[in-house]
Amino acid sequence: MPKIIQNHHVLAVPNKETSAEFFINILGFEKMFDDDGWVFVQKDNCLIMLGECTDAIAPSNLGDHNYFCYLVVDDADQYFEEIKSKGGQLTSNISDKPWQMREFGVRSPDGYRIMIGHNIQHK
Repeated sequence: MPKIIQNHHVLAVPNKETSAEFFINILGFEKMFDDDGWVFVQKDNCLIMLGECTDAIAPSNLGDHNYFCYLVVDDADQYFEEIKSKGGQLTSNISDKPWQMREFGVRSPDGYRIMIGHNIQHK
């Protein structure tokens, strides 16, 4: 069976520039593409495609289901401190979970939530 070698996320956002600024300035992504209603940002093997959709339902209106991804990183503690120091809107503090992940949450300006963690057993 073929392997998944990268993942891409597609998000509807009210303002592509505001959203891109969050991913670039808070989460450390780089802008890869910007044209005609789209901005693509990438960090390592994660690409996020931000499509400007001014009439889309706000993620905050989706309730608890507005998490769109879980990023597994090599050092969640360091990433947590970096995001916190840059003024990122944290939704949960970093902590060890029973599912063997050390994780925290962050919220985008659009209301999307992202979980970030590392595997406790492999750290």
